[in-house]
Amino acid sequence: MGRPRPLRIRVPSVDTSISYPRLGATDEGYVMFETQEVEVKYQVADLTALLSALAQRGVLPACAVRQDDQAYAEAGWNYGLSKIGVAFARLRTEGGRHLFTLKRPMDNELSCLEYETEVADREQMHHAIIAMGFRPTVRIVKERRTATWGEVTVCVDDVEHAGVFVELERKVPPGMSGVEVQRTLDGFARSLGLELRRVTDTYDTLVRAASASA
Repeated sequence: MGRPRPLRIRVPSVDTSISYPRLGATDEGYVMFETQEVEVKYQVADLTALLSALAQRGVLPACAVRQDDQAYAEAGWNYGLSKIGVAFARLRTEGGRHLFTLKRPMDNELSCLEYETEVADREQMHHAIIAMGFRPTVRIVKERRTATWGEVTVCVDDVEHAGVFVELERKVPPGMSGVEVQRTLDGFARSLGLELRRVTDTYDTLVRAASASA
């Protein structure tokens, strides 16, 4: 008998007409998926008024959950430098689960390509992140209440050292204009008719600034 012919398997190519978030197909046929997370953030002057305005629109935030986040930055990056195009990591513990997230700001700090996965061991993942060339920056602890408003996720956050904030966010395909999405989200927020102060910094920057001035 002759030598058996090798078995060749070709992974089907990606249908580019589908608008799901994706990075693309590699030469080996593997596909890497990514999401663009776009958000707007506001400091809340009156939490009771905010919850009442949301309830009038049928948006009812769930019970608060505690999120314990450790933020990381690429070696060589420091506060005061631009975040655009720089990779930032985060380890989050929530309800006994640990999540690893990598974000890369695109249009601005609140419009990022994002990858996220659950990990089993926070301590081991911390050391792995350090080994990959990141350094820990700020610890962020907050109580978060979430709800949905159509395609928008609403997060009401009580952040230690920084105060109370509301975030409106959407997950959109990569390549969509984050600025345009943020303009739409800002319209939703303004429709509540409340005193909201828009902020463009991420929580690590806000907590760091608040701790430095305390």
